Amino acid sequence: MKPSPFTYHDPRTIGDAVSLIGSLENARALAGGQSLMAMINMRFVQPDHLIDLNLIPELAGLETSETEIRIGAMTRQRELEFSSVIADAIPLMREALLNVGHRQTRNRGTLGGSLCHLDPSAELVSVSAACDAIVQAAGPNGTREIPFAEFPQGFMSPALDPDELLVGVRYPLWEKSHGACFTEFSRRHGDFAIVSAAAMIQLDKQGSICRASLVLGGVDTAPVRMHEVEAMLIGEKPCMALIREASERCRFIDAIDDAMVTAAYRRSLAAVMSRRAVSTACARASGIAGSFLEQLARAEHRPRPASMGGTQ
Repeated sequence: MKPSPFTYHDPRTIGDAVSLIGSLENARALAGGQSLMAMINMRFVQPDHLIDLNLIPELAGLETSETEIRIGAMTRQRELEFSSVIADAIPLMREALLNVGHRQTRNRGTLGGSLCHLDPSAELVSVSAACDAIVQAAGPNGTREIPFAEFPQGFMSPALDPDELLVGVRYPLWEKSHGACFTEFSRRHGDFAIVSAAAMIQLDKQGSICRASLVLGGVDTAPVRMHEVEAMLIGEKPCMALIREASERCRFIDAIDDAMVTAAYRRSLAAVMSRRAVSTACARASGIAGSFLEQLARAEHRPRPASMGGTQ
């Protein structure tokens, strides 16, 4: 199909873009276009005005400090994938990016575009939730900040006002000694995850877990932060028995049914994927990955369900 008619705009500054968004009826901002252009071509979305953000240089790039990294909304996923700064400071993001579509997708896709599209299965959405990211939105009254926990307002509905533009995201940094893991289950590589798990673990000097973050993607209309699992882990020394017991709590989450799989299957996958992510994050934090992963492999050696639609 072809898109319905629209007027194209190419602002060169954030101020110009915000002015256009606030003054034009039925306008949409174009970032990487990996989701929006497909929706426009299929006429799921029919904007009267398309505001192209690609010629605004101040929307892209990384700014680093001792406590956080700020990423511009128009920063390409490929740039983040190959960034040594991201690999060193936010290894969870680097690992998650390898699951985002394919190389061609990441060449054009942007951080801000992914977060504004807000698909609950999207990898960067889960990473931002796990990292307690802070979204920066520019509007006619200036810039405001939104904790990512408050950013999803419903299915694919970000907490942006109609006249606001996402301009950047702040990621508070964990200590470099933390361990992180992103893992997902999808029908094919490059597909959106049916269930994903993003985990970060920090150990204290005694080898006990002093900080934990676990987010499940794809199970509900927004990423699910597993605070109960985190509470079970903190203060304990990591072991497979603890991780298995904590991860089993994921079988009791609210999950969605859709044409692909049942809610029961998603709950089962949530327990499995969270166990894998937390085990690997603990292994990386402790520096004895081989030992942990050998235990994990043995724990995971059991029959698989006959079909994706089955229950556990």
